[in-house]
Amino acid sequence: MEDKNAENQNSLITRTTPQITAFFESLDRMLDKVEILAKKSRPTLNGERYLTDKELSERLKISRRALQEYRNEGKIPYYQIGAKVLYKESDIEKMLKDSYRKIF
Repeated sequence: MEDKNAENQNSLITRTTPQITAFFESLDRMLDKVEILAKKSRPTLNGERYLTDKELSERLKISRRALQEYRNEGKIPYYQIGAKVLYKESDIEKMLKDSYRKIF
């Protein structure tokens, strides 16, 4: 028994050692997830997040043309800076909450 413990303590650890291989694979998976989060994350401006047409249309599962119609009809709040249109996330959440209709 002592010989086996001594052998384990003196064994060489390399990148191909199963435990090390598993560790590096785990790190790779974690890095992939962090990269996905970083791409999805948007910095805040004074604690607010702003969405583009594309992002909001994807979230609401509607076309960008429908968003334009909602803007034209005054149904959805937005900011326009030049040709760029932005939507404050909290405004959209409030609009959705206010538009909720309970079943009767």
